Amino acid sequence: MTTTASPTATPTPFVDPARWPDVARVPDVPLRAAAAARLLRRAASRRGLRVELPGGRLLRPAPPGAPVLRLHHPRDFLHRVGESGLIGFGESYQAGDWDSPDLVALLTALATAPETLVPGAARWLRRFYVQRPPDEELSTAANARRNVGRHYDLSNELFALFLDPTMSYSSALFPTGPADARIPADAPLPGHAPQPGRAQLPGRALLATHDGLPAAQHRKIDRLLDLARVGPGTRLLEIGTGWGELALRAAARGAHVVTLTLSEQQLALARHRIAAAGQTDRAEVRLCDYRAAEGRYDAVVSVEMIEAVGRPFWPNYFATLDRVLAPGGRVALQAITMPHDRMLASSRTYTWILKYIFPGGLVPSVRAIEETAARHTRLRLTRADTYGPHYAETLRLWRERFTERSPQVAALGFDEVFRRMWELYLAHSEAGFRTGYLDLHQLLLTRDEDRP
Repeated sequence: MTTTASPTATPTPFVDPARWPDVARVPDVPLRAAAAARLLRRAASRRGLRVELPGGRLLRPAPPGAPVLRLHHPRDFLHRVGESGLIGFGESYQAGDWDSPDLVALLTALATAPETLVPGAARWLRRFYVQRPPDEELSTAANARRNVGRHYDLSNELFALFLDPTMSYSSALFPTGPADARIPADAPLPGHAPQPGRAQLPGRALLATHDGLPAAQHRKIDRLLDLARVGPGTRLLEIGTGWGELALRAAARGAHVVTLTLSEQQLALARHRIAAAGQTDRAEVRLCDYRAAEGRYDAVVSVEMIEAVGRPFWPNYFATLDRVLAPGGRVALQAITMPHDRMLASSRTYTWILKYIFPGGLVPSVRAIEETAARHTRLRLTRADTYGPHYAETLRLWRERFTERSPQVAALGFDEVFRRMWELYLAHSEAGFRTGYLDLHQLLLTRDEDRP
């Protein structure tokens, strides 16, 4: 049954087959497309979606204010999804097969309890379209630099278009009201469980604005540095430089910083920023894999880098932390996380995000971090504070700025398929944090023998 909807124009981005071979190719899989059509009807019914078809029709009646999936090319959409599931769903957006006036609202609806979208009796069909990550994207020492380069070496100018002036590409921590003050990292936050409990932020609205983003990024950095007890004379190792803001912040405290990156563009800009700040005597940037880290440090800090390590290499990562940490030292990590059961279910699945955005990675669970550290090192997880809503707001601000500056993105040489890919990536990530499918943690690891 169909009803009438408002007609819409069909976007037709040019898809360069040399640059985007799997986006340019439309598969022909009629039986799988028919199965995808049934799943679409189920999703529309269960999630209350408004699915708009060409010619002003609706797939089914929808409640007012329902999230909108606007299909411009239904046949192509269904065959792509039928062939490769969520990878096809993403590629069909890149190709312009579908759109939404509120992409985050749609993806949030779809990301809520995603396991319920496919009937239990049909889940065995996943084996026909779910792919395994390719070996050439495994984050070995030989592959890691290439994986990093595919994302972080796109263009410093691209990232500068949507990040704030601190060039921080990780979640900020926003204030929750005018009385919010800087909170010592070793003190339980209001409403939080005491150490070593799992802390949860109070349910107050976040004051997240573009103007306030630099201060919110500094609040995040300062809290991590406080957690690691970084101060004058601290020997600090940072794994994952970004564009150098944490190293600058630590050097300004009087710490001696060595920071590691595999991105040549980040290396160049971080060194430039450190030199411009007059901190070259306190902060050194090295092009170096974490596995090759040298020296002994009073503190190790790593911000949203563990997601790129890959599950097979988590033992190596934590062994490195343990090896370079001096007696009495502390490790402070900021990590995107997901529930343990979902992590296990997705750990051998090749996703659209892995294919196009972050090759070789896997978002860990807090349990996996805790168990891996305990099994392979002397490090123990002693504090875990959660800030998922802050990442949803950070991503919203990035997405808004990226969308507003689409002409500047195009002027840098990035085509419309790329722009749509990044809009979907940012919206998909925001939806993940809004539903709780993803979370954000700041974690403290110490050694048993170092505790009083």
